[in-house]
Amino acid sequence: MLKQRMGLIALGILSATQAMANDQEQSKGFVEDGHLNIAARNAYISRDYKNGKQDKAEWGQGFIGKFESGFTQGTVGVGVDAIGQYAIRLDGGKGRSGAGGINFFKQGDSGEAARDLSKGGAAVKFRVSNTVLKYGDQFPAVPVLEYDNSRLLSETYTGTSIVSKEIAGLQLDAGHFTKEAQKAAEGTDSGRLKSIDYIGGSYKFTESLSAALYASDMEDVLKKQYVNVNYVLALPEKQSLTFDFNGYKTKLDKSFAQLTQGDADARDNKIWSLGATWAVGPHSFTVAHQRSTGDTGYLYGGYRNNTKDSGIGDGGNTILLANSYWSDFNGKDERSWQAGYGLDFSAFGVPGLTYNIAYVRGTNIDDGSNRGSGTEREIFNQFKYVVQSGPAKDLSLRARASWLRVSNNASNYNVGGNELRLFADYPINVF
Repeated sequence: MLKQRMGLIALGILSATQAMANDQEQSKGFVEDGHLNIAARNAYISRDYKNGKQDKAEWGQGFIGKFESGFTQGTVGVGVDAIGQYAIRLDGGKGRSGAGGINFFKQGDSGEAARDLSKGGAAVKFRVSNTVLKYGDQFPAVPVLEYDNSRLLSETYTGTSIVSKEIAGLQLDAGHFTKEAQKAAEGTDSGRLKSIDYIGGSYKFTESLSAALYASDMEDVLKKQYVNVNYVLALPEKQSLTFDFNGYKTKLDKSFAQLTQGDADARDNKIWSLGATWAVGPHSFTVAHQRSTGDTGYLYGGYRNNTKDSGIGDGGNTILLANSYWSDFNGKDERSWQAGYGLDFSAFGVPGLTYNIAYVRGTNIDDGSNRGSGTEREIFNQFKYVVQSGPAKDLSLRARASWLRVSNNASNYNVGGNELRLFADYPINVF
């Protein structure tokens, strides 16, 4: 069982030969190493759908506060982390809220979105050498359980995690979580997650080559594996060529496959992407290919509700693939290509300003309707500016727009439209 393996890896981690400076020996204390940060976020997302579906939009102001204590001194350091989140709705009342892809504020029984929401949580942590064991409310960020911080407030999970960095270049992770908190609702438990276990790690072989391997087991839902290989080739005249491979293999439980796919045998999916980026001066050029195969498309994120449209619950960002923008290009049998371009305006006297554009086209989509192979295409572009100095230093402003078009014979898989996102993020370092 994965939980037994977690215990074994924890024991092995703690007894490993130390090959790095001992972080715990450098501890200054519970208070001395503590800090409090508040992330203030003003966010707006609108979606103009093209198939007759009602348009959606939400706008809100959110605050995510994180207190992280230091560790007490000694062989075993003890500390506490705390999370507080609050958001107020500025727009997106009855009729405009409720899109699963926006999901700022959960709707009540009347269909009205909440006017505000607040929630919090805490975790206790222990450190031996360079290994940290934490129990409580957390932001897990591994490729098979990646919490969603891409909307107004963040998802959180409650459980146990182990992170070890005893050997230079090697990070080992294991976790067992039993509660999932929606980003759009109050409370620390959506009541749908039974448990998810994960184990894995990443290793930096050289300055140019790194790799990662992870596996997860979600009770009554699925098992998932992830692999990544990243290689950066340095070229003359401040150029570089980066290759990035990512892949997931998923197997659904029979009962969950029957519920969500209507077929207990529709259990398997493999999806991978390979991207190459050439950076030259302020310019970057990207090409990528992504391919999904198996009995179903790639499933991730969402929230379980025991219906055909049930989500998975393994984090809204658990899709580390090249062609994931508004659409994830993750349909059954889908193949997609991307061409992208990026520009850093610091070379032209505007440090902090960047622009990215990408075109992705997906083909061979099987949406289960027996209407032939469907297609979709998306144009993504984004301006981002980070203030470099002054009172507003580190204020980040993002304007993102996507145009997504989906063929009629892929309508059971996805819906097209025009999307606009406007985000202002301001980090406040209290102490």
